[in-house]
Amino acid sequence: MKKATAAGLLMTGVLVAAVSLGCEAKDPAPAHRAATGSQGATAVDPTDFTHPRTNAYFPLRPGLVTTLRGSEDGEHFRERVEVTGRTKLIQGVRTIAFYDVVHRGDGTLAEETTDFYAADNDGNVWYFGEDTATYDDSGRLESREGSWRAGSRGAVVGMVMPADPGPTDAYRQEFWRGHAEDQGWIVDRNGRTTVPAGSYEHVLRSYEWSRLEPGVVAMKLYAPGIGIVKEKDLAGGNEVFSLVSVTRNH
Repeated sequence: MKKATAAGLLMTGVLVAAVSLGCEAKDPAPAHRAATGSQGATAVDPTDFTHPRTNAYFPLRPGLVTTLRGSEDGEHFRERVEVTGRTKLIQGVRTIAFYDVVHRGDGTLAEETTDFYAADNDGNVWYFGEDTATYDDSGRLESREGSWRAGSRGAVVGMVMPADPGPTDAYRQEFWRGHAEDQGWIVDRNGRTTVPAGSYEHVLRSYEWSRLEPGVVAMKLYAPGIGIVKEKDLAGGNEVFSLVSVTRNH
């Protein structure tokens, strides 16, 4: 495993301090904020999603399948993420469903999630919610904690990838207080990386964290046309995943 650079360690320290102090990324862009309803959920304007523009670092092309392998706490996992052809209308916006399933090294199901994303007319990709479930070693449902839907019970749509991402961009990826509070901070856009699936250039590097897990900071690398190719805990954990294959079924 490669060591973090001095700059990376410094940035991690800054992030850990920010999380510890309760600092947050900025709210989504004003163009996507409307009056707050009785549930406290911020609405989006469906007209901003009539002609969605492709985001290179977070493609929503149905049929794209990425497979990653990794480990956490000494246990091995295999993760498969598929951009499905299924859609769901949320807050008047037609979102695209991602099916994300994680198996343990012995083949047992560890987690499965359906995420809902939509790109706007500028190419920003927004996160509208997820249905998630974790399972114990015997395959029994363990928890659905973390499931949320924008516009329901105070949950707010978040941005998962800006249209033109660059260093210092910071944003809420999801927000349902006490349940889903992931945030992101982009630190580089011109990197290179090599993973089992191949070598990639113009790689985007972000640091991501949640106020619900103080002190935990993860690094994620995104490659153009693919999305996540590597993720690794820099502080507070030891999870690491790398891309091993990419297929396009359509």
